[in-house]
Amino acid sequence: MKTRVFIILSIIISCAIKAHAQANFNQVDIWLKNNAAEMGGRVVLVVYKDGKLIYNHAENNMSIKQKFVTRMIARKQGKKADLDDFSSTSKVAIASCSKWLSAALVMTFVDEGKLKLTDTVGKYLPVLSQHGKGMITIGQCLSHQTGIKTSPLKESLEEMRQENSMDDAMADIAALPMEGTPGKVFHYSNAGLQIAGAILEKISGKSFETLFAERIAQPLGIKNTDFGHAKVALPAGGAYSTSEDYLNFLTMVLNRGVFNGKHILSENSITQMQVNRITPDVKITYTPAEAGGLGYGYGEWVFDAHTVSSPGLFGSFPWIDKAKQYAAFMLCFYIKSDGRQQRYKELKQLVGEAVK
Repeated sequence: MKTRVFIILSIIISCAIKAHAQANFNQVDIWLKNNAAEMGGRVVLVVYKDGKLIYNHAENNMSIKQKFVTRMIARKQGKKADLDDFSSTSKVAIASCSKWLSAALVMTFVDEGKLKLTDTVGKYLPVLSQHGKGMITIGQCLSHQTGIKTSPLKESLEEMRQENSMDDAMADIAALPMEGTPGKVFHYSNAGLQIAGAILEKISGKSFETLFAERIAQPLGIKNTDFGHAKVALPAGGAYSTSEDYLNFLTMVLNRGVFNGKHILSENSITQMQVNRITPDVKITYTPAEAGGLGYGYGEWVFDAHTVSSPGLFGSFPWIDKAKQYAAFMLCFYIKSDGRQQRYKELKQLVGEAVK
């Protein structure tokens, strides 16, 4: 009898603790419900702290107009419209959230001594030297400081999607004009990471997609993330992922390169990626409106002394708070970017309050 009472009491206490922990996120629940309509009608947020998933919540309430637009976009792409509710396993295009993944992949080669951040791209891609761009470094490619003047982000991605090979992509990038000295100009674009991706393919003899699977996805237990399996991978914006998968990646970064006891990246590489490379002597020629005033490292934005992130064009927002030691990923899909930075700030503040 005593054993039975003890078990019942344990269950009651456990439920009470869980209910209390969930109650901490009440304001986050409300925020997601109130903002879902402005973020495509579907949104899911996951939060990791202290070795476990502490929050996983989705809001799904697409309007008739949002469903219509989704069908129209899918029809243009020759695909079937996905109108299913979002969950932590929903797979969508994550746009520039890809940059963080790709920069990490490059750093695995740096860790192995197969690349140096100071290596010049002309060493691996002669076509860039032939057009006066051979002096650009790997580090400058990862920090958008190549000095190359590119098309707007969406237009640039569409141009890359038309390429038949990575060599063709490099030939087109090589022919673009320069807008400043490498290392002295910041222009948020797709060119630098595309160059870095081409170099990885050259020195490994493998496709970017294969390298990502072998060096990042598989060691992290990521099963539903890829770069679209297209003819030419788009390291800067071509990935598709789930909030569950991406959180594994963030967990590794939060834990200084370690995931489930395995070293994916060195601690030094994690540190290097998070150093703000936009110093006072660097001229900013283009930065997204929602990223105004932020710093940039390698593949990730530096929000402040303890927060790094890599938001995507379609609204998804991954971030790590090093001070409070948690990682979070909000997955959504919408185009209109008005008010995004404010929404990011509001959500981050509420999650920060909940995890105290």
